[in-house]
Amino acid sequence: MGRWSEERVISAAPDPSSLTAARKLAHPGPWSDTGSNDVLVWGKCQGSGKTPYQVSIDVAAPAYRCSCPSRKFPCKHALALLLMWTRGEAADAAAETAAFAQEWASQRAERTAVRERRQSEPVVDPAAQAKRLADRLALMDAGIDDFARWLTDLVRTGLASARTQPYSWWDGVAGRLVDAQLPGLAAQVRAMGSDVHARTDWGVHLLLRAGRWWALTKAWRKRDTLTPDELADLRVAVGWAVPTAEVEGTEALHGPWLVLGTHRSDDGRLQQQRTWLRAPDGTIIVVLDFAAHSDALATPQLAGAMLDVTVARYPGSGPRRAMFTGPVAPQGLAASLGEGGNIAQALEIESAAVALSPWCERHPVLLSGVRICPGNYGWLRDGSGNALPLVDAPLDSLLALTGGHPVDLFGELEEGRFRPLSAVVGGAVVTP
Repeated sequence: MGRWSEERVISAAPDPSSLTAARKLAHPGPWSDTGSNDVLVWGKCQGSGKTPYQVSIDVAAPAYRCSCPSRKFPCKHALALLLMWTRGEAADAAAETAAFAQEWASQRAERTAVRERRQSEPVVDPAAQAKRLADRLALMDAGIDDFARWLTDLVRTGLASARTQPYSWWDGVAGRLVDAQLPGLAAQVRAMGSDVHARTDWGVHLLLRAGRWWALTKAWRKRDTLTPDELADLRVAVGWAVPTAEVEGTEALHGPWLVLGTHRSDDGRLQQQRTWLRAPDGTIIVVLDFAAHSDALATPQLAGAMLDVTVARYPGSGPRRAMFTGPVAPQGLAASLGEGGNIAQALEIESAAVALSPWCERHPVLLSGVRICPGNYGWLRDGSGNALPLVDAPLDSLLALTGGHPVDLFGELEEGRFRPLSAVVGGAVVTP
């Protein structure tokens, strides 16, 4: 590729303000490790932080990547590097491509190869595909109808009788749901088989779940009238997964992403890991990893870490599930998790989220200035005197870390109970 003209760089700018900012950076002073080859231009630009921004440009595509938090493409750093390249002031031909630029180029080549391979694959017979979908929906419809009858019998006989039933009774219902390709609903029923014996508030919990299940059966029958986000949330609730291939390439949200906290669970059949992330604009997503009981889960990300990675989000209402679409590159650790609220505000957030999507089971919450209090499984108390019970909390560790002093906590709010995932203690984000 020949060098671009300055007019071409100007035409690539997303807006005049980006170009103005780029001209201020278009001199060798803040730049280092610049270079170019027939296709790529790269360099590092020192910003206000300790770590320089890594800028990579594919001038043939063209395509741009910068580790800065800007949502503009190309950003001011990429435009500035191009302006210097056009003038021959930097990014001269290099014998070896910088590692970060080569890695980015390799990833783009791999994604292109995948797209080309998919395009070259035989076209799926639309009629056969429609028949498979119709068969699945008929099976799911029958499963929902059977589940609705079971719920009716459960209420008629009284919820108290459910506690006398053996686990095999719950497992039998869950097995029929699995056969009907409703694994998400089946997992909830299996969990209830344990909850009715393990929880002191089992009666309230079962009543809440039964009401939610009944609403789900009604929503399923009216699924054709739901919005795309509502239907996506309903699919998650019943366990009808969206294929990864339908999510890849839909968008590329760039970091840095702050790791708010991570939680692992294991129901004996499947391991799950939830990683909560927040973008600089406040967008919160959750990355889910799954593994069979005998397999290893992905290595958990460190709470408080800043990650340079691109993600794509699944359909649905917020906070939305997302997936990493590139390599994860840590960029250091944050000293805090940001500004949180009090317990009353957290409950309002949960109420609003449930009103939007009643199938959402847990909600990310950041609380400021709360104290850990002993008693039963532990409590949180804020400055207003409001309190929340803890769930799945290492109480001894939390008390030792906080010493009874007010701290900032991030966690999951689930049916009025708080699961702590990270805390800010002594100017550092820690995992209890």
